[in-house]
Amino acid sequence: MPRPHSHVLLVLADATLRRSLLKGLGAAAKQLDNPCGLSFHGVASAAEALGIARDDGDLQSVLIDSLGDAQGDAPWQGEDLVQALHGLRPELDLYVLVDSARDEETVGALTREAIDGFFMRDEADPRGWFRILQAEIQEKSRTPFFDALREYVLMAKDAWHTPGHSSGDSLRGSPWSAEFHEFLGENMLRADLSVSVDMLDSLLDPKGVIAQAQEMAARAFGAQRTFFATNGTSTANKVIFQTLLAPGDKLLLDRNCHKSVHHGVVLSGARPVYLDSSMNRTYGLFGPVPKKTLFAAIEAHPDAKALILTSCTYDGLRYDLPPIIAAAHAKGIKVIIDEAWYAHARFHPAFRPTAMEAGADYATQSTHKVLSALSQASMIHVNDPAFDAHLFRENFNMHTSTSPQYGIIASLDVGRQQAVMEGYKLLQRTLELAAELREAIDATNVFQALTLTDLLPAEVQDDGIQLDPTKITVDVSRSGFTVDEFQQVLFERFNIQVEKSTFNTVTLLLTIGTTRSKVSRLHDALLRLAREAKAPRRLVKAPEIAGFTSLRYLPRDAFYCEGELLPLLDDDEHANAALDGRVCADQIVPYPPGIPALVPGQVITREIVQFLLSLMRSHKRTDLHGVVHDGYTPCIRVMTQAEERSHRAL
Repeated sequence: MPRPHSHVLLVLADATLRRSLLKGLGAAAKQLDNPCGLSFHGVASAAEALGIARDDGDLQSVLIDSLGDAQGDAPWQGEDLVQALHGLRPELDLYVLVDSARDEETVGALTREAIDGFFMRDEADPRGWFRILQAEIQEKSRTPFFDALREYVLMAKDAWHTPGHSSGDSLRGSPWSAEFHEFLGENMLRADLSVSVDMLDSLLDPKGVIAQAQEMAARAFGAQRTFFATNGTSTANKVIFQTLLAPGDKLLLDRNCHKSVHHGVVLSGARPVYLDSSMNRTYGLFGPVPKKTLFAAIEAHPDAKALILTSCTYDGLRYDLPPIIAAAHAKGIKVIIDEAWYAHARFHPAFRPTAMEAGADYATQSTHKVLSALSQASMIHVNDPAFDAHLFRENFNMHTSTSPQYGIIASLDVGRQQAVMEGYKLLQRTLELAAELREAIDATNVFQALTLTDLLPAEVQDDGIQLDPTKITVDVSRSGFTVDEFQQVLFERFNIQVEKSTFNTVTLLLTIGTTRSKVSRLHDALLRLAREAKAPRRLVKAPEIAGFTSLRYLPRDAFYCEGELLPLLDDDEHANAALDGRVCADQIVPYPPGIPALVPGQVITREIVQFLLSLMRSHKRTDLHGVVHDGYTPCIRVMTQAEERSHRAL
């Protein structure tokens, strides 16, 4: 296994003292146990320190002279450098060298949020300092739950409890199922345990190693509280909705939110105010809700309990969150940000501010999407000053399995550890690979990596929207391939699977697991396909999603009706006029892109029916979640007219 490297930087203008301290610390690193691989380097200026923090992904700790350097060519103050380093890389351990108790109090009052400790300059103890620095790095890198899980598995206890495979014993040696045991691996199966194991704590009521792991995650991601979710951000969103919203409470939400948000509306009984997203019609991509729309909705609905937005979007577009959150908070509206695609943002300044840093009350993140966690591994981050822990826990337990997968919990623990210890370095590499790949794609002169300007819909050009560069949208329209053909040839000839597509683009997702070898193979495939390019063909656009009509009943009331099925087509194979004006009882979601064409309680129009039929006849495969097939006839469940009369309209 590779050994870790932990660089420690001493920022001290006094050259004589700097050399003396570095000599003593270096000697301690050689003479004492050094499992974290500590090594020490020194600089004399703040500019040098900031440069190293930007360039050195193995930097873990910085010792800063509180006196700074008021006499040098580039004068600096210790507290200013502390704040600059914390702003650049909040995961760094920062220590201040002080001369007296008074200095300690002064510096502590100015920077207590960022400082991890103090050392006295006139009581230099390199060996003692080394032990403290190493202990803090070891604490930061600790994985309490994963360590306990591994320890238990190595105990090799006999299992007289669930699950039934009994640590894999039911599969090992089976003439029918041994391949599954071999494929998953022994440790994976032995770590699939029952909640009966007390030393592994309880996700439903954590007091031990899970509680410790969640506390460490909260510090890492900049939250007051963090909760692990083992059924993805879909469940995380629903938990927050049921915590904040009672039946009839008003909610502002982007229509482009993930379908779990719309399911959360049904479960909570909330009254939604749907906000239409911007749309890039050139590429069939949905963008953020325009700022003017958001500000207008906040002003028009000051009685709303919450606002939820997705940042960043599937295509990498992220809101300018601080002014939006400030406007919502001015009206007493809680802000929830779905950061499913943005869990990595805390660990590199190119992606910040995160939702928590921008002032959001809640953020949900799919840790598995771009960090090293297993599928379904997500986190809920909380900074709500009025957080009701009991109510949240009741709702969390309502959605959480009493038999959670311990491997998923362990992966959240390890994913946090890796993000804190080497996330900056890995994300820096990912950004470099993304820049190289964009340049290589454009150099084919056939394929084009779309820029922020290309992606932004016209109505949000001046909204301060930023792009996550690790999500690359590629225009394939000049290649002569349809998107389906392009994806098929990448998969079958070059063993490459892309993230998603529109009628003329594909999206590539780079993560901390992206390697230069993968980039090279993709580049080679694109070069070969560019040489095979045919004359560009007219690509048929998918029909544009119909605009939102109106909500006649609460989504929950409509959803829980028995309803009736009405066909989308009449006897002449035309859009069924009988649907016009009826109220939908289900969520009808074309996927992709995943934006509901209808939600429960919404009035159906002929335009919406025609849109759904156009999708069904489109050359590009689209799943229509919520459409019911009665034999071969596609139908929509609607409220009966009697049910409409028996419910109160909005």
